[in-house]
Amino acid sequence: MKLESINRNYLFLRAYRSKLNFVSPVIVTYVIKKRSGGVRLGITTGKKIGNAVKRNRARRAVRAAATELLKGSADNADIVVVCRHPACEASSVEIRDILREHLTSAGVSTC
Repeated sequence: MKLESINRNYLFLRAYRSKLNFVSPVIVTYVIKKRSGGVRLGITTGKKIGNAVKRNRARRAVRAAATELLKGSADNADIVVVCRHPACEASSVEIRDILREHLTSAGVSTC
C-alpha cells in the first residue's frame, strides 16, 4: 500500500500547530487525527541536514518506515515528520523504532 502524500503548505502549517507532537533527537512527529480520508504522510527536511543526497536518504528511510508501520492501519490521520540532522546518520531500523514509538504514543495503530 502506498501512503498518500501531504504536499500542500497549509496542511503542513496545520500540523505544526497540532498539540500532538513527539520529539526525539532524530525526528519530530506531528499528528492530526481526522474523521475520514485515511492516512496521509508529509516529510520535511531542512537544508541544515546536509546536501541533497543526505536529505533524500533521510526521507526514503522515513517513508519506508511509515509504509511498513501503517500498511494495514484503519486510522484516519495526517502525519508530518520533520527530519533532524542525526537522521542522515541514523539507520533505517532506528528511525522505524522511533517512529513506531511516536505513533503508538499518538494512538495511531501500527503493525
